[in-house]
Amino acid sequence: MLVGVSLKKSSRGRSLAAADLGRDGLAELEELAHSAGAEIAASVLQVREALDPATLVGRGKLEEIRAEARLRKAPLIIVDQNLTPVQLRNMEKVTDCRVIDRTQLILDIFAAHARTREGQLQVELAQLNYLLPRLTGRGEELSRLGGGIGTRGPGEQKLETDRRRIRDRVRKIKDAIEVVRRQRTTRRRSRQAVPLATVALVGYTNAGKSTLFNALTSADVLTSSQMFATLDPTIRGVRLPSRRRVLLSDTVGFLRDLPPGLIAAFRATLEEVQEAALILHVTDISDPQHAEHDAEVLKVLADLGVQDRPRLHVLNKSDRLAEPERSLLQAANGNGHPRLLVSAATGEGLPELLHEIDAHMPVDPVVRSRLRIPVSDGRHLSLVHGFGRVLSSELAGEDMLIEAEVPQSLLQRRLAPFVIRPHSAPVEIAVDKGTK
Repeated sequence: MLVGVSLKKSSRGRSLAAADLGRDGLAELEELAHSAGAEIAASVLQVREALDPATLVGRGKLEEIRAEARLRKAPLIIVDQNLTPVQLRNMEKVTDCRVIDRTQLILDIFAAHARTREGQLQVELAQLNYLLPRLTGRGEELSRLGGGIGTRGPGEQKLETDRRRIRDRVRKIKDAIEVVRRQRTTRRRSRQAVPLATVALVGYTNAGKSTLFNALTSADVLTSSQMFATLDPTIRGVRLPSRRRVLLSDTVGFLRDLPPGLIAAFRATLEEVQEAALILHVTDISDPQHAEHDAEVLKVLADLGVQDRPRLHVLNKSDRLAEPERSLLQAANGNGHPRLLVSAATGEGLPELLHEIDAHMPVDPVVRSRLRIPVSDGRHLSLVHGFGRVLSSELAGEDMLIEAEVPQSLLQRRLAPFVIRPHSAPVEIAVDKGTK
């Protein structure tokens, strides 16, 4: 059974009525519940002036929820709010049902979808930090005296024992995550030895990031309509039209009112966003609430300190739009960040997206140069053809004269001995249209 609470004076800065805000929240909560494997028996929405500090919805409303849950035979109540320990205890006491809030539901989904060791550690850390302040009042068994030597007299309550064990486990997990972070830093430095810029995909959950990632990289990352289907970060190489290679990173989706504890727990994963040279902000443009979703994504980017990073706004799922809507979006101003209409499902707009990534990539620019490479040096000739764009070539004795556009890093590290240096005497200068 879903329970939603909406305030008449919303703090989320939206112009919709309180009931509309509540319905939007319940709809999103229903998607989250389905992703966790729940079957929805009923939904209840309450509009209030302020939240009740003891029961969230008030004693009378709790009695109604209890009667409805019994009628529908619903053993679980999911609340679209982050409950305090007191509210959680009081709601369970009155309704005689297990009660979980929005944060615990998200943590359950994360726990089901975490596949890597890093993801599992981060989920467990977030779950323990959530559980620690909520141990009080979870049952009489938590207040029994512990047995054994050293527990005589007043004794040590089981509650304190559980708290100590949780704190010890949290400390061990933080140490393990720190090891993971150092390993990721080492791998990142090894990648930076050969400059490969990272492009990070960010966006609201279920915006189609994984589908777009697969379309650009020919990978087989899990794609699903469920929220938070992709939790563990995935990195693949992509070849740009200029022949440069970049790394594309698929990260966890964002959500409105994402608890700070989750952001802190997933800091190691979100480091890929912080290290990215370019951010692709993916929006499900067919969603009526896409503007509110974009605002939440920008809020998380600000929390990560990357709000000023070069960014492309990718309007995904454009195949679901009518032609008038497409025309309006193409004519709209992107607030300083280029906007591109694409469809990861059909492939529409993907070549243009790669060209825009190429044009806005601030790392390792492409430079035009003239090279003299021996014909017998197949290794360096293949480097030029494989990682650059050859504009012209001619045979001069035992050497090949090549004019090409190549990445600056390749030119400096591997091809510097073959660059034809200009002399102090007058030389031919290339101008437009290839004339000399």
